[in-house]
Amino acid sequence: MARYIILDTETTGTGELDRVIQLGYMVLGQKEPEIHNEFFSTQVPISFGAMEVHGITPSMLTGKTPCSQSESYKRLLELNTNDNYLIIHNAPFDIGMLEKEGFKTQMKVIDTLRVAKHIFPDEEAHRLQYFRYKMGLYMDEQKEADALGIIIKAHDAIGDVLVLKLFLSKLKEAVLTQFPKDNPVEKMVDLTLTPILIKSFNFGKYKGKTLQEVARSDAAYLRWMLSSMENLDDDMRYSINIALGI
Repeated sequence: MARYIILDTETTGTGELDRVIQLGYMVLGQKEPEIHNEFFSTQVPISFGAMEVHGITPSMLTGKTPCSQSESYKRLLELNTNDNYLIIHNAPFDIGMLEKEGFKTQMKVIDTLRVAKHIFPDEEAHRLQYFRYKMGLYMDEQKEADALGIIIKAHDAIGDVLVLKLFLSKLKEAVLTQFPKDNPVEKMVDLTLTPILIKSFNFGKYKGKTLQEVARSDAAYLRWMLSSMENLDDDMRYSINIALGI
């Protein structure tokens, strides 16, 4: 029987040396939901920028075990099979952080951020908190939290897991509407792996211009991006190729 693990982390920061200091996840697809929420010690100091976001201070981690030695991490390893689904908003970040603890996912991944960009391409933002307000999820979350014994707090791992659970239901409905012949869960896995077509620049000298407009007026610039920008992400590379007709 497939299980669905909705997961979020909080970390010391976003750099290469930063580590997980909170792991929250919910296991669905079994008789009773399973809730995990645990804080961890680390040798890496928490950046002030990270503290500003999640509110976790060093004193809150005193006496805690490292992530890789925790009960929640060990349980995640038990769940890590290709029968199960790992559901995260912006999956590369959280999975990348867990990989520093030795975790290599075997689960099928649903990145709700990528799926949302496919399904709601014209939204002004695709952040989880944006959809929390746009879709009115905040009006339902207290009842859901009380039923599950979860305390709601913005940018807290388990609090975000609760919001993500509510968002997932809305996203699944939207996927089913757009792809009525497909299994919505498997379609979300597929969309996670599908390149996203970016329509406009949100940076640089052509900010606000569509890629098609730039392809007509300055195709050389797009070709330069393809050949010279080593950190160009796969979605932008795909979209430039489409705009250039490559």
